[in-house]
Amino acid sequence: MEAVVALGFVAFVLIVFVANALKIILPYQKGVVERLGKYQRTLSSGLVIIVPFIEKVKKVDMREQVVDVPPQEVITADNVAVTMDAIVYYEATDPVKLLYNVANFYAASTKLAQTNLRNIVGEMTLDNSLTSRELINTRLREILDDATDRWGVRIVRVEIQRIEPPNDVMDAMHRQMKAERDRRAMVLEAAGQREAAIKIAEGQKQAAILEAEGEALAIEKVAEAERFKLTTVANGEAEAVLKVYEAIHNGNPTQDLITIKYLETLTKMADGQATKIFLPFEASALLGGLGGIAEILQDRPALSGKALKEAKDAEPPKYQRKSPEETEA
Repeated sequence: MEAVVALGFVAFVLIVFVANALKIILPYQKGVVERLGKYQRTLSSGLVIIVPFIEKVKKVDMREQVVDVPPQEVITADNVAVTMDAIVYYEATDPVKLLYNVANFYAASTKLAQTNLRNIVGEMTLDNSLTSRELINTRLREILDDATDRWGVRIVRVEIQRIEPPNDVMDAMHRQMKAERDRRAMVLEAAGQREAAIKIAEGQKQAAILEAEGEALAIEKVAEAERFKLTTVANGEAEAVLKVYEAIHNGNPTQDLITIKYLETLTKMADGQATKIFLPFEASALLGGLGGIAEILQDRPALSGKALKEAKDAEPPKYQRKSPEETEA
């Protein structure tokens, strides 16, 4: 019976010994081994063996963690109290420093973030703080990263969650925003009207230019047609005159016929209301023709006016105009 009790006691001691000697480190953890209260070594993930009752393992989570910075009032450079809060993301880089260099990392990082947030925003105006979130995030992350480096922690990023000005400031900002939007709307409307007026003026100008070009082209075409008409008529008249003179020369008119035609022309010239008649300068030729007519009358004294006309009609038509067929014959 005593042997059984002894064996049971030994088995219990062995179980307790093995349970304290074997430790499991998870993949996202690091193990810090202390031997009799003194740092001994750092263990990686997996099954590890330590000396029970002499060594102790402290596990450190190496995953990325988050610290929620509580809201606080911050005074800006233009003396406006705004309520701000932030979120800090960090991860452990050295488990030994994280265990031995800071007693409560969460509280220390929270206070550090609040203090530096007040310092950063206190140097900025309200408008700058509202429009410079990325700048605030970057500066706060750099400050916290430098301060927590000795704690074995790396600050991954910092995000400002909200920036809330007082209600009266918010109302003023809303009115300002509405006025700015109204101003932009009026500017855009004026620009649109100006652009429309320019387009209309350009269209009218182009239409006037096209109309003037059309009128000029029409005038040019009319002038060309009139010139062609006048040229054609002139060419026709010139050709007709040439044909007449050609027929006259081909008909070989006598001096008597020319004189008679000359006198007929003078008769037509004198048949009018004018009181003065201007005779041509060639008076000698006219007198010569009259002399010829007188000789004719002397040679034929017995002929009266009617007989003279019949004799004239009976003469061979030497002076008559011949047709082109007769001329060619």
